[in-house]
Amino acid sequence: MIRKALTILLIFNLTACAELQQVVNQLPQGGTIGNEEIASGLRQALDFGIDKQVTKLTQTDGFYKNELAKILLPQELQKVDKALRDIGLSSLAEEGLKVLNRAAEDAVKEATPIFVDAVKGITFADAKNILLGNDDAATQYLTSKTQNALYNKFNPIIKNSFSKVGADEIWNNLINRYNAIPFTNDVNPDLTDYVTGEALKGVYTMIAVEEKEIRNKVASRTTDLLRRVFALQD
Repeated sequence: MIRKALTILLIFNLTACAELQQVVNQLPQGGTIGNEEIASGLRQALDFGIDKQVTKLTQTDGFYKNELAKILLPQELQKVDKALRDIGLSSLAEEGLKVLNRAAEDAVKEATPIFVDAVKGITFADAKNILLGNDDAATQYLTSKTQNALYNKFNPIIKNSFSKVGADEIWNNLINRYNAIPFTNDVNPDLTDYVTGEALKGVYTMIAVEEKEIRNKVASRTTDLLRRVFALQD
């Protein structure tokens, strides 16, 4: 009886009064769940998202053939792409798009340690807001904790990756070809900054995919801990 009373007191701290009754009704009969267990469940869900979804992005075509994460051209280069395709250089234009995505795939390999540190830092105070939040509440938490660090990590890697995957040479050729077309305005975009930002969007998009799966599909809660913790928000 004492343990059950303590459990109800814990839940009261998790929710507003309107949410409290719903959560109490959903608790397994006779079961208890502690503060640290809830935080551990959120950490595990994010770890799974990172391991399952972010790892996909590091593979060849992880961005390029992923419709949720594929990096498209910035607005100022869309006219370059169209102009080159119009004069029969579609293959060159497509290669230019591909190498931007290759650079992102290369950079994301460095993301995991930063994510792991952020996930370890989830407290119960964080977890109670995340658990009863929107479908992407955990992803939003992770974004707030890692975005600056990842940008600073990704940016120089993408800059180096441009050289490694040949993006510098390809885009210099593309832009020079475009700038040589009569009656066009010269372009010289900052592709490193653009691809860095788009790579970050792709990473967080894929983590959000896994979080939504775990929140909304019981079958995706593949451990007892996930099933126990996320039963609270069903």
